[in-house]
Amino acid sequence: MKPFPDRGLYAITDGPRLDLLAAVAQALTGGARLLQYRDESTDTARRESEVAALKQLCETYAVPLIIDQDVALAVRMRANGVHLTAEDSVRDARAMFGPAAIIGVACRDSLDLAKTAAREGASYISFGAFFHSPTKPMAPRASIDLLRQSAALGLPRVAIGGITPDNGSSLIDAGADYLAAISSLFGAADVEATARHFARLYSTSPGTSA
Repeated sequence: MKPFPDRGLYAITDGPRLDLLAAVAQALTGGARLLQYRDESTDTARRESEVAALKQLCETYAVPLIIDQDVALAVRMRANGVHLTAEDSVRDARAMFGPAAIIGVACRDSLDLAKTAAREGASYISFGAFFHSPTKPMAPRASIDLLRQSAALGLPRVAIGGITPDNGSSLIDAGADYLAAISSLFGAADVEATARHFARLYSTSPGTSA
């Protein structure tokens, strides 16, 4: 598995659900290039069991598995990386996880946070919300210009927040290497078809960043 895949769909799970593995399998079959396990519950046993199963599934599809915020869980379960908030320490996570780990940082609507993340050794940066987000309705709205302005940092850029196959093209054209999807993907009636729709956006867009 490459340490970081090419551009594409960044699928983010939407918390406890009985059909988690089936839904993720559909997303991966549809072409998701990264998977983030996002579950803010405190059920440690269930979370570990799900991460173990997702890790096997992701290995089958050669897709990196990223854990949302929980560095200890990511290290313990030998995931491929972790997604941090801007308040977390990239250096501390790197010290726990090692040089090969994928460490992403949510930079919200701030280029300054992105610059800090880059200096500390982040693997990628994310910006958002670009549109109204059902998952985080109070999230600050990010400007599409952030994608262009952050190109000089030399890191892959993830766009997140209310993104659908219908509104994602403008973000790709502005330089988004990945479109992150939660509710628009895992809340869809056909997860695989929606993932394929996202993936097609990258095959039809040049993805220039300037």
